[in-house]
Amino acid sequence: MIWDEITANKEIVEKLKNSVAENRISHAQLFSGKAGWGVLSAAIAYAAEIILAEKGEMAAKRVLDLQHPDIHFSFPVFTSDKVDKFPTSNMYFKEWREFILAHPLANMYDWLEYMEVPKKTGIINVHEAGDINRFLSLNSYEGGHRFCIIWLAETMNTEASNKLLKSIEEPPDKTVFILITEREDMLLPTILSRCQAVKFSRLTDVEVAEYLMKNKEFSQKQIRNAVASANGDLREALLIANSANEEFEERFVDWVRNAFMAKKNVAALRNLVKWSEELSGWPREKQKQFLIYCSEIFRQALILNYRAEDLVYANIEADGFRWDSFSKFIHGANIESILEEINEAAFHIERNANSKIVLLDLSIRLTRQIHKSPA
Repeated sequence: MIWDEITANKEIVEKLKNSVAENRISHAQLFSGKAGWGVLSAAIAYAAEIILAEKGEMAAKRVLDLQHPDIHFSFPVFTSDKVDKFPTSNMYFKEWREFILAHPLANMYDWLEYMEVPKKTGIINVHEAGDINRFLSLNSYEGGHRFCIIWLAETMNTEASNKLLKSIEEPPDKTVFILITEREDMLLPTILSRCQAVKFSRLTDVEVAEYLMKNKEFSQKQIRNAVASANGDLREALLIANSANEEFEERFVDWVRNAFMAKKNVAALRNLVKWSEELSGWPREKQKQFLIYCSEIFRQALILNYRAEDLVYANIEADGFRWDSFSKFIHGANIESILEEINEAAFHIERNANSKIVLLDLSIRLTRQIHKSPA
């Protein structure tokens, strides 16, 4: 029952189940991996499995519903109109619970977007660490295990981390810390050394495809495109499958057409400036998804150019765009550089660089690459 709706690395899931069955439950565990690998859902299911063994199905259901009194959830928070200073997770728990139940594969960006504060920086601060220690000082409500699940633990500041060190190292009896992180390298070494590492990994393409077929109404083409581009990440796959592919296609066509002409046509260069300005108004996550889409289209063009038509699963169907002709300009002499430039642009956008400048720079670089002669 508990694991039926959880899509995560099967090997890790089995290890977690076995640790409960054999009563080998470490008091501090670090679950590391991308949000789209199902890490948070697996952590919640793991806590539910332990409570199921102790207190039965109704108690386990409360865990899955994020309403069990013996579980404290910590997550990055921020000041807002609602909370003007010293924010803690309890102050935002109602919103966070609704958000996670609806978006179990979410990351920090999704959480900030949901709360309509995309330019804020969420942290887990020393006041939250104080709340955690107060939670640990109380007796268990049901008399079984208690859990502190820290989502995006890499957002703990130094003060919070130091305040929790002793609790993580020597928690009260039957208390389990589960720290969830996408960036293990951002945690203090003193935190890392006190936790048992549970490293998640990407899902298989088959698992991603099955998830999309089971959970959403997507066409076979959407599923193929999403699986091929998502690299085993369910969150990415959903974003790609849900993205407005017609809009992405239209923007891609505008981009490469103007990039091709910009060397000798001032109007085309002005169009690239306008294109960059318009895309910079998109949410950053949409900008990143568009760049992932572009990378995959360039790869597909390369495959077509090398006459491996059977391997091509995506193409451009826009009126007036000659897919076969375009593919001839993508070859071994420029594909690697084009993909590197796109990846670098995505990297800078993710780190809050000025996306208008990043996208214009990428466009100018593309004008050079697309005219390269085959080796």
